[in-house]
Amino acid sequence: MLQVDLTGKNAVVTGATRGIGFGIAKALAKSGASVACIGTNEEKLNASVAEIVADGGSAKAYICNVADSEAVAKTAETIIADFNKKVDILVNNAGITRDMLMRRITDEQWNDVISVNLNGTFYVTRAFVEQMRRGKWGRIINISSISGLIGNKGQANYSASKAGVIGFTRTISKELANRNITANAICPGFIDTDMTAVLDEAYKQVILSNIPAGRMGTPEDIANAVLFFASPDSSFVTGQILTVDGGMIF
Repeated sequence: MLQVDLTGKNAVVTGATRGIGFGIAKALAKSGASVACIGTNEEKLNASVAEIVADGGSAKAYICNVADSEAVAKTAETIIADFNKKVDILVNNAGITRDMLMRRITDEQWNDVISVNLNGTFYVTRAFVEQMRRGKWGRIINISSISGLIGNKGQANYSASKAGVIGFTRTISKELANRNITANAICPGFIDTDMTAVLDEAYKQVILSNIPAGRMGTPEDIANAVLFFASPDSSFVTGQILTVDGGMIF
C-alpha cells in the first residue's frame, strides 16, 4: 500500500460495502483518516466497517441510496455533524451495472444506471463541497471507468454514466481550484471484484489476453491511486483522469 499520512483528515467513501469501495475505505483508514462509509446493504456495510475498526482504523457506517437527492442531503448533514463539521476527502465510488445491448435497454435499466453512477456523484459532491469550500481544502476523487473512455459493447448506459463522471470531474476542478480543492477521476480497468466474478472463465481469458500486465487489477491498485490524489502532496494535480488498467488502453 502507498505510504501516505492522512492523520487528522476525515473522508467519505460511497459504495464502501465491498470491492473497490471497501478497499479504498480500508486504505484511507489505514493511512490515518477517519472514514464515513456509505452503502445500501446495512448488514454488509456494518461488517465491512467492523473489519476496518478491528484492524485499528476509524470508520462509521451510513445507509444511503446516492440516487436519492433528499437522502443524500440528510446523510451528509449527519456525517458533517458526526465528523466535527470537517470533511476533507470525498470518494464517489458507488456504481451499478445493468448490462444489455443498447437496442434492448429499457428505460428503467438506463435510468437506474444514470441515477446511481452520474446523478449520485453530483448529489454527493454537492452535499459536501460547501464544507470543503469553507475549510479551503479538499480532495474529490471520482471513480469512473475505462468504459467511460472507450465504450464497451453491452454497456451503453454504464459507459455514458462514466463518461459523464469524467466531464463532471473536469468541470468542478476548474470551479474549485481557487479554494484549494482538487477534483480528479480514476478509470479502473478490469478489477477482480464481486462484479467481475460473475463473468464466465472463457470471457475472463479474453480479457486477460488484452491486458499487457497479464492480470486483472485488485481493489488495492485503485486504493493506491486514491491515496495519491487524497494526499497533501497532490495539491497541484487537478482535473486529471488516471487510467489504472494494466496497460489495456493508451
